[in-house]
Amino acid sequence: MELTEQDRKDFLRFQRNEITESLVYERLASIEKDESNRKTLRLIAAEERSHYHILKKYTGQDVAPSRKRLVRFYLLARILGITFAIKLMESGEENAHNNYDKYTYLPDLQELAQEEKVHEGKLIALINEERLDYMGSVVLGLNDALVEFTGALAGFTLALSDSKLIALTGSITGIAAALSMASSEYLSTKSEGGEGKKPAKAAIYTGIAYLITVVALVTPFILISNVIAALGVMLFMALTIIALFNYYYAVARGESFRKRFTEMAVLSFSVAAISFLIGYALKTFTGIDA
Repeated sequence: MELTEQDRKDFLRFQRNEITESLVYERLASIEKDESNRKTLRLIAAEERSHYHILKKYTGQDVAPSRKRLVRFYLLARILGITFAIKLMESGEENAHNNYDKYTYLPDLQELAQEEKVHEGKLIALINEERLDYMGSVVLGLNDALVEFTGALAGFTLALSDSKLIALTGSITGIAAALSMASSEYLSTKSEGGEGKKPAKAAIYTGIAYLITVVALVTPFILISNVIAALGVMLFMALTIIALFNYYYAVARGESFRKRFTEMAVLSFSVAAISFLIGYALKTFTGIDA
């Protein structure tokens, strides 16, 4: 059948998306070590390529892939994991299948849209990525560090009133807390006998997440001598960590970013505010001025 000029432009754009995604999946399959994941990625790649050829029947034209998107999602997969890259790609506005439903007079496209929504979703769910298995351990480390450590640093700010002393005290407290959390996660995972989770690896994920947060939150007190300014930067860093992590988690797990971000931010900042007031009260009532 003859396509309108606008439909032809849309179909060519859809083709470009399909061939790009097919190549992304093929490239990811080539670097994936897990045989099951590799097979799943190749199945999705083949399906995307078949969609490209269905669209080509209507346009009669080959289309080159988007090299920019290909490189972007390949790098994201290497850095942040295959699941994150795939789910971000599949949820993007550029995906053609979001617009296939309107072509009710083309049975091929209706079948294609159904495959995109159902079949590929199931295939993506089959991908087993180690870093997501230990996401709970990372959440534990980050949550505890953000809630506990923002509160501790806020309390130290008024109780000690010296940025270098706050940084030193905070570092000692943070390192000790990270080791404690890692030990607790090791014992917890071992006692629960979590499926597929190794206690030592779970402890490492928790400890590293905690330590990274500690370094990020202590740094402002090392670089800025004004303790109130350092506190403000520290709280901004905490908010940034909360936003970045929850964005990653929301995409990888398919959950609501806004809900998780709000809960974590409110909890961390509430504890920080209470600790700040406690530090002020202790300084006032004890008369100790560090």
